[in-house]
Amino acid sequence: MKNLFFVSLIFLLLSSCEKPTEEKKANKPPNIVLILTDDQGWGDLSINGNRNLSTPNIDALAKNGVAFDRFYVSPVCSPTRAEILTGRYAVRSGVYSTSAGGERIDLDEVTIADYLKENNYNTACYGKWHSGMQYPYHPNGRGFDDYYGFCSGHWGNYFSPMLERNGEIVKGEGFIIDDFTDKAVSFIEENKENPFFLYLPYNTPHSPMQVPDKWWDKFKDKELVDLHRDPAEEDLVFTRAALALCENIDWNVGKVMETLRAQGLEENTIVIYLSDNGPNSYRWNDGMKGRKGSTDEGGVRSPLIMQWKGKFEGGKKINQIASSLDLLPTLTDFAEMQSQYKKPLDGKSLKPLLLEESPDWQERAIVSHWKGKTSVRNQQYRLDHENHLFDMLADPGQKVDISEQNPAILQALLATKTNWENNVLVELPEEDLRTFPIGHPDYVHYQIPARDGIAHGTIQRSNRWPNCSYFTNWTSTKDEITWDVEVQEDADYEVTIYYTCSPENVGGKMTLNFMDTELAFEISEAFDSPFLGKEYDRYKRGESFIKDFKPLNIGKIHLQKGEGILTLKALEIPGEEAIDFRLLMLKKLG
Repeated sequence: MKNLFFVSLIFLLLSSCEKPTEEKKANKPPNIVLILTDDQGWGDLSINGNRNLSTPNIDALAKNGVAFDRFYVSPVCSPTRAEILTGRYAVRSGVYSTSAGGERIDLDEVTIADYLKENNYNTACYGKWHSGMQYPYHPNGRGFDDYYGFCSGHWGNYFSPMLERNGEIVKGEGFIIDDFTDKAVSFIEENKENPFFLYLPYNTPHSPMQVPDKWWDKFKDKELVDLHRDPAEEDLVFTRAALALCENIDWNVGKVMETLRAQGLEENTIVIYLSDNGPNSYRWNDGMKGRKGSTDEGGVRSPLIMQWKGKFEGGKKINQIASSLDLLPTLTDFAEMQSQYKKPLDGKSLKPLLLEESPDWQERAIVSHWKGKTSVRNQQYRLDHENHLFDMLADPGQKVDISEQNPAILQALLATKTNWENNVLVELPEEDLRTFPIGHPDYVHYQIPARDGIAHGTIQRSNRWPNCSYFTNWTSTKDEITWDVEVQEDADYEVTIYYTCSPENVGGKMTLNFMDTELAFEISEAFDSPFLGKEYDRYKRGESFIKDFKPLNIGKIHLQKGEGILTLKALEIPGEEAIDFRLLMLKKLG
């Protein structure tokens, strides 16, 4: 009887321990996995009718969840990211460009990661950030506990490239999308007991069109059956490379979903899939007009697929128009957030459309803007940037202007456009006065890349797109590179320069200057690298090739608090040129 008593007591104790765990699991807010692709068009999925490729894992998300039939993003990368993260039109948050500082979200904006972290979510971002590099513009300053990837707008090498982990430079591991996914898998496994927000902003099929052999071999000789509406505009080699990259994305989405299932998390995880703009070439897109960069339908229509197993009706299609602006209010709604929004949102929660059979949903208009071109889309019509009117239900390809036959509709949409330009677009300052910050009290590592620098004299940028460029042709001691910076507190910094230098040019003497402080150093070792990844380029790139750059610790410098010009100079050039320059890394000491 005594043994039976102790067995019963142990059973009761174990039962009492298990109950809170089950209760905790039942009350746990939903995990969120947000997958964003780069330059993938609405038509680059087999579930949307493209017979040139197969995307079974993404298709399965739609079959098990909800697909929005008319979902809109911005015409290019960084504005869409800003709208996803803030729920507000990108121009409100200072985003006007895709590089050199114009991609940064103003520091007084609050991101979805900020809200979720405040409500006890563990947060991570793995991939292309493209919303600011130097802390607090950095992902670690915008609510993400863990970051791995690159902060620029495009990257020049997809095979074990230079990346960063929470501000520190690291070397990637294998093909870049597979690598980001591996980090995501580890994050899910490590956080299965806690609510988490995982943001996976992939950087393909953005150019350069570097494709692993495994995926390229399937497409290099493939006959394409679905072509662009004007086949003469389509470059089939580019299309094949883009579709191969899309199939790689699908395979990686499958890995994420397998992990969620293996960890028993699929039923309590909202999975979202979308792209940041229209396709980056003329290829099949269901006859829509426009591509990346355009404010026409083809430039801004994106897939949006949302799965929440057991909560969202499988296979449901939502016809009401929606926008990237809506993701933040939707996700905070489902997470039952306690925070009040710091600024008025432009988006609205899609929860009624996702859960209700007959939602009370008011007519709305969504505005698309880029580089002085503004278009307006309501449920049936699109007013393009030249004020032509199209019935998108009867004429989804925007071929027939119906403005003369429908003056009332035309005037209503013109009024919406004018109102938006007068009340939203005006929030974007005429001149960007933001400097590049160094030395925030909460952070240690600061990248000062060629991307953000200004070249003087004969120095040339390797590429007309600054994002993944370097400076070359440094032939004169009168030349220099400068950055407009703000040092936020007095501190000492350990400085590392990333450079290449041919043997005949070794021995150059250089200085780094800020205010009254100067750090002198010498380039005493040659390092010249071949271009990387050329064998994986399946299409002639418009961007410059990238190469390895040697890190050299050049010493310590004391930077005083204040705004000023950070200057890199060459005092002596023994050969024909000084260094090719890629990056300064400043590590705050103490």
